[in-house]
Amino acid sequence: AVRVRGLQDLTGDGGVRKQVLRSGSGQLVPPDSSVEVKYSGYLEDSAEPFCTNRNRKVPELMKLGKDITLWGLEIGLLTMRKGETARFIFKPSYAYGQQGCHPVIPPDATVTFEVELQDFINSAESDAFFELTPEQQDTFPLEKVLKVADAERQLGNFLYRKKNFECARDRYKRVLSILGRSSSSEAEQCQINTSKLLVLLNLSLTYLKLERPARALAYGEAALEIDQRNAKALFRCGQACLYMTQYEKARDFLLRAQHREPFNHEINEELKKLA
Repeated sequence: AVRVRGLQDLTGDGGVRKQVLRSGSGQLVPPDSSVEVKYSGYLEDSAEPFCTNRNRKVPELMKLGKDITLWGLEIGLLTMRKGETARFIFKPSYAYGQQGCHPVIPPDATVTFEVELQDFINSAESDAFFELTPEQQDTFPLEKVLKVADAERQLGNFLYRKKNFECARDRYKRVLSILGRSSSSEAEQCQINTSKLLVLLNLSLTYLKLERPARALAYGEAALEIDQRNAKALFRCGQACLYMTQYEKARDFLLRAQHREPFNHEINEELKKLA
């Protein structure tokens, strides 16, 4: 990249120029990642953005090469680090082209984008796997499937931490969809169940956050089918029953959870509500 008057020329032809407004840290965004960005786009000599997502309460996760359609923005994001804020100037050939985008973007428009990279996650491997047909997925060894399941669950956890519960739920459900395969041995089934238990617990908690306690209870009970003494599963079931005012069932689940973890503050606090 060449620097011109304080701006970095990322493409060598002046088509994408960058000015760092606040430095980030860590590694650069890998290709095919999913990124969480805040952005505003401006036409030349305009203080009002023609597009922005800064007003969204729930951050949006966008996949490079799929959800981001501006070529210049894709090039720019690959030069950014987590926490970085930058200003990019895109010539028409890296933005909206000769035609523009009527009625908002005039023909041959140079546009400026201010971009804040809040976070990213490398989802390339799991995204590629889920683009395959179920028949193609079945040809992969269990080790690969479990690796994809873990990566996808981590992506669900990432979205959950961002309070994007609906997207987190969808990621967790994708994990379940590939863990239904029949295993050829008891050892393999044990590995599948270990992975499945984690995602069932994730789904139970996520449905509690979505205020759908019946679904939360169903996933909690599915987790108990794998491990009937799992304190988290018992606790989630208890919370779901309490939410639905099924007090006797709630007490039963919570007392069983307390028996497993007698000093767990959260379990004891829920039981106090039933006192």
